[in-house]
Amino acid sequence: MAATTHTVTNQVPPLVGYDVFAADRALSEAVERHIEPGFLPAAREELSTLGQSAGSAQAQEWGAQANEHPPVLRTHDRYGHRIDEVEFHPSWHRLLGHAVSAGLTDAWGRPAGHVRRAAGFLVWTQAEAGHGCPLSMTHAAVPALRTDPVLAAEWEPKLTSYVYEEGLRPAPEKAGVLFGMGMTEKQGGTDVRSNTTRAEPLSGEGEYLLTGHKWFCSAPMSDGFLVLAQAPGGLTCFLVPRVLPDGTRNVFAIQRLKDKLGNKSNASSEVEFDGTWARRVGEEGRGVRTIIEMVAATRLDCVVGSAALMRQAVAQAIHHATYRSAFGGLLIDKPLMRNVLADLALESEAATVLAMRLASAYDTDTEEERAFLRIAVPAAKYWVTKRCTPVVGEALECLGGNGYVEESGMPRLLREAPLNSIWEGSGNVQALDVLRALQREPQALDAFLREVGKARGADHRLDAAIKDLLTELADLEGIEARARRLVERMALVLQGSLLVRWAPPEVSDAFCASRLGGDWGTAFGTLPHSLDLASVVNRARPVAE
Repeated sequence: MAATTHTVTNQVPPLVGYDVFAADRALSEAVERHIEPGFLPAAREELSTLGQSAGSAQAQEWGAQANEHPPVLRTHDRYGHRIDEVEFHPSWHRLLGHAVSAGLTDAWGRPAGHVRRAAGFLVWTQAEAGHGCPLSMTHAAVPALRTDPVLAAEWEPKLTSYVYEEGLRPAPEKAGVLFGMGMTEKQGGTDVRSNTTRAEPLSGEGEYLLTGHKWFCSAPMSDGFLVLAQAPGGLTCFLVPRVLPDGTRNVFAIQRLKDKLGNKSNASSEVEFDGTWARRVGEEGRGVRTIIEMVAATRLDCVVGSAALMRQAVAQAIHHATYRSAFGGLLIDKPLMRNVLADLALESEAATVLAMRLASAYDTDTEEERAFLRIAVPAAKYWVTKRCTPVVGEALECLGGNGYVEESGMPRLLREAPLNSIWEGSGNVQALDVLRALQREPQALDAFLREVGKARGADHRLDAAIKDLLTELADLEGIEARARRLVERMALVLQGSLLVRWAPPEVSDAFCASRLGGDWGTAFGTLPHSLDLASVVNRARPVAE
């Protein structure tokens, strides 16, 4: 009886056993564009290898298990000794180990390192996003530590190592380490200058004892942390190791793990310092300036991570529509569904192209590119991370009820989607950061406008949008209240200029018509019907040619 009433038909096979990198044309083309020919074969090989792993059934199972079995805090051992350890499911360690061995904490010292790492981060995040947090902070700690050559020489080789070693031991005994960051406190949140954690100098050069709390400290199982505290000379950056040089545990009391909306595989915590030993990084009173490069690098990872979530969501939606039949034909052939998928694909490709352009600026590392990043990173962080949640939500809807159940993987993507808009400064923080750059660093705006201007004359809608943007930039009255509107426009113009230069005509035409030309509704699936939407969708299909 059951066999006859439960015959399964018209179900979509899982999207598994494919090369996540090679199947992503926007990403693979960006890698070709931004890496010099001499380094390209090695980069392609390593990214394709990682892409095959990310698309494997094994990696997908690891991701599911790491989220089904979230980390557990162990404050004491069986005898009552304080240990403050976090236990993770073995799949978490497998994901993290694979990422480290693929070079996802190594960008600063190898050719085209940032483009290669960003592309790898975008690929591997599609397997599971939560473990990207310690990867991101470990990678981003390098520029902050370089303000102190002694600390950099001691820690950088282990931060950029390709060896992952779990467990707390003295750093000199480990082949590779991970770093976290602790800035926010209960009373201030983003306003880190209101921090109350105290740093009292010791007799040793650069040594202090910290007393205070951190309200949000991610990846508390890491080997070291960069934190901010009030020293006699003002707010200062410090390195807090979990294990002291003599092998004893530093004072690092984990009070609890946060119960978050998503990001379940990753531990985020509240910690207390009470006579916690630390080493100063940079000068006293210059803590924000010291740690700002770390913040900028993690903000770029928020852009890359959101691009990854969007890409995976869109790939799942297009894959589903390719196999699912309804009303007499495949969903992908239905004009209205094609419009929705094309609209989502545009958002995904624009995010990917922008993220990779920013990574390439880090590799070029000229004064011009540094000025460009000063505005482009917070603008991209503001816009791309905000687009992630509606994109993932619409992609989930493409799967219908099948997308609303946990087995599809789409609910996990949706819970993860808002995270990057909040981490490392939420939307208002990014918009105000752009305003500060506009007002204090004219060279940053000049670099931004030169970048956008490279596509001038290629599309009349882009030209009109640039003209309107210049008009907005010339009017500073009430600029803070309209900062979000301005930054959104800057991000869209930048995305449009990059797509006009580098994407196929059908993609750039659709983007400029909708995002810049105003021929667009207020929901996805409202693109002009006269566009070549079939080509846009086909380009985004998760099938490598």
